[in-house]
Amino acid sequence: MLSAKSLFQEILDDDDSFALFCSIAAGGEAQGGWENARIAALVPESQRGLAPKITRHGADEDKHGRIFEALMKKRGVRPVPVPPETDYTMLLERSGIGLAHDRLRRDEPLTVQDIVVYLAHSRVTEQRASEQMELLRKHFADHPGLGRAVTMISRDEDNHLAYCHEELLRLAYAGHGRAIQRTLRACALTEIRVHRDVSLAVMARMGDILGWSRARGALLAAGIHAVYAYERLGGWRRMVSLRTPERRNALGGPASSAPEFA
Repeated sequence: MLSAKSLFQEILDDDDSFALFCSIAAGGEAQGGWENARIAALVPESQRGLAPKITRHGADEDKHGRIFEALMKKRGVRPVPVPPETDYTMLLERSGIGLAHDRLRRDEPLTVQDIVVYLAHSRVTEQRASEQMELLRKHFADHPGLGRAVTMISRDEDNHLAYCHEELLRLAYAGHGRAIQRTLRACALTEIRVHRDVSLAVMARMGDILGWSRARGALLAAGIHAVYAYERLGGWRRMVSLRTPERRNALGGPASSAPEFA
């Protein structure tokens, strides 16, 4: 039976597919860490209270990257180059989602509108990350080699999502509601397309490594297209709604350290 758990289990059981999975994840987290660090350094004076939370967000992303690298080291596999077509963060940036890296490399303060763009981008992508890590936690929380990492990262992603809700609501109450909704919608519609394309590329690579049949590859591709169709028809709306989170001030403290994987 082809299920999410069996699919992930097959990827995790093979050294080469495991190395690719972890390398893709580590690269994306490291990129997120750099972006948040630059944004924290460039926050406009009127939003300086956000800087420690953005710094914490970036520190969490860096930690996640180190966790995936540690998992590979423990397994005895080496990181592998990330195929460009599987680089989610790079493809989002090329699609105009979030703050351009050229902008972040300049030592010029951001504007409040830039902060809206950053938080809207984060709101959408953290929704995806939270859902994906919740799926992994559901199936692998008790896994001897992966359980602690999955549980910690999932908790962090939930905190990041709560932080985005809280800060976007604060800015909406300050008069930026229309800009926030417009930006969220644009981000969500682009993200679901990029996620579809990246998912197809990752599954194709995994299929080559694991020797999947053409029929199995076609079935997985059909499933990915079906998810995209659902999201395009209305599922994207879950990524743009805003509500007061149960976890208030979720990024108000220091980042926790990465666990040791001896």
